[in-house]
Amino acid sequence: MIMIKSLNFKALMVSVLLLGALLLGWYLATLPQAADTAAVDPEYAALMGGAAVKKSGMPTPAELGHTLRERLSDPFYDHGPNDKGIGIQLAYSLARVLAGFALAALVAIPLGFVVGMSPLMQRALNPYIQLLKPISPLAWMPLALYTIKDSSASAIFVIFICSLWPMLINTAYGVASVRRDWLNVAKTLEVSALRKAFRVVLPAAAPTILTGMRISMGIAWLVIVAAEMLVGGTGIGYFVWNEWNNLSLTNVIFAILMIGVVGMLLDLVFAGLSRLVAYND
Repeated sequence: MIMIKSLNFKALMVSVLLLGALLLGWYLATLPQAADTAAVDPEYAALMGGAAVKKSGMPTPAELGHTLRERLSDPFYDHGPNDKGIGIQLAYSLARVLAGFALAALVAIPLGFVVGMSPLMQRALNPYIQLLKPISPLAWMPLALYTIKDSSASAIFVIFICSLWPMLINTAYGVASVRRDWLNVAKTLEVSALRKAFRVVLPAAAPTILTGMRISMGIAWLVIVAAEMLVGGTGIGYFVWNEWNNLSLTNVIFAILMIGVVGMLLDLVFAGLSRLVAYND
């Protein structure tokens, strides 16, 4: 226990040092520099108080800190369609992600059970899975916009598509990998198929299913940003694109940081759920 605590402390110190080095490098890279006076018009140089100062286009750590305080002090303000707080933008994105993810789970997990428990269905559906799995979710966006004719619903459909395959494949693999001894015991006890699925197969395959859900959630959170850049309206992806059009790199970096924080929290949730269903074989 003492060794583990010592290792965690050392890891924390290394992380803090890396963060300090990153901030120091960022600060030095964004320091203003004196421009070459030979290439500057003398009257302009005199007007500017001598040598002109050339500032980096990247925001400084202090500017980002100011933006963090300003944005997080009132994250849920709403001043119109193009001016909403970061909390509202993240809420719209999370709602779309969770809706698409839930729809994918409703399809992928039952279908994964069927594929995993039936060699016939596995062979029959595998060509379709292998054909559709490599297609980028964003490639479906034009078709979704044309058929659904609603940008928000189209984004949810894209999340559904990208979340479907990892859950389906991991569920099928987990179900197919259940120990034959356990299945034979259930058969000996004449357990019904439904009871066997819920009392034997599901607990045994749960860690693998949760792994697929964790991968799907990570992919969904990646894809929603790009999808919202395309469809516009609301969401963290739209916020990034809108601030880029406004030439506000500070807000873009702030949004990137928020995307990373929310993505990390979502991953931690599924990591915790995976530990709850884990077992020693």
